[in-house]
Amino acid sequence: MSDLLRALAGETPERTPVWFMRQAGRSLPEYRELRVGTQMLDACLTPELASEITLQPVRRHKVDAAVFFSDIVIPLRLAGVDVVIEPGRGPVFASPIRTADDVARITQIDPADLDGTAITEAVRLTTAELGDTPLIGFAGAPFTLAAYLIEGGPSKEHMRARAMMHADPESWHRLAGWLSRISRRFLEIQRDAGASVVQLFDSWAGSLNPADYRTHIAPHSHAALEGIGLPSIHFGVGTGPFLGDMRLDGVADAVGVDWRMPLDEAISVVGPDTAVQGNIDPAMLQAPWPILEAHVRDVIARGRGAKGHILNLGHGVPPDTDPDQLTRIVEVAHGER
Repeated sequence: MSDLLRALAGETPERTPVWFMRQAGRSLPEYRELRVGTQMLDACLTPELASEITLQPVRRHKVDAAVFFSDIVIPLRLAGVDVVIEPGRGPVFASPIRTADDVARITQIDPADLDGTAITEAVRLTTAELGDTPLIGFAGAPFTLAAYLIEGGPSKEHMRARAMMHADPESWHRLAGWLSRISRRFLEIQRDAGASVVQLFDSWAGSLNPADYRTHIAPHSHAALEGIGLPSIHFGVGTGPFLGDMRLDGVADAVGVDWRMPLDEAISVVGPDTAVQGNIDPAMLQAPWPILEAHVRDVIARGRGAKGHILNLGHGVPPDTDPDQLTRIVEVAHGER
């Protein structure tokens, strides 16, 4: 069993397993070279390209897991939703979902009908090259997907999405329930093709208060992961006020922790039966190596109190990161520095 899977099972491997959210992509020169002339979502749906991008950071950094190169809006694209990635902005939807009629229309699409052919082929190509290194499949959580759909694109406070929860709770739960099934189907496609672990990303959950998270979000995220049949990680940004709820009543095997809370404090919140992932501050990647190294060693030390600890960033790799900084972090985690 790999070190990553052992940590998710609650063991403490001799070497701290490490991977990085957004390790596959923007920070690597080989990625930028490969992506020339190809739109983001097209790259995600080209099996040979998606596989190669997934493998690049494993070769370079010797991380303990690959994370499948895709985007959280890909399952919506597969469902026929008109979405593009605008450089420098992010996902933009041609027709935002803001009324009860909009919700009724989009939720008529059956998640079971998603054509996962390209995803299946990309995962199979990747796992054939990875050998014993686990592949992490992933999906966006219902709230984060809903925030994009309702706002029509990225936003800072997700006001329209949060408003729908209270102004039209019936439509909200119908939309969030449908998105839960969309995410679940995307995870199942990756699982069935050979992924070893899944992670549910709720990047915008930090805009919620604890009561709204528990009432309007957690049940739908729970449904996306429950019974998936693989070790699972649940990650959100700014979720400290309800970090314990990110366990989803024990459905998640590990909870991702961003950089805002010391890892030992987070461990005391999630409890003794849940592994943790994190929580290097991404901003520290710009610091001189001795400062970053001390920070990494501190995170590793704090993580020793967990049932299992996977070293990672508190969010994704910034695009201007020096890749050598990531390689050095892996060497520290593996006891090679």
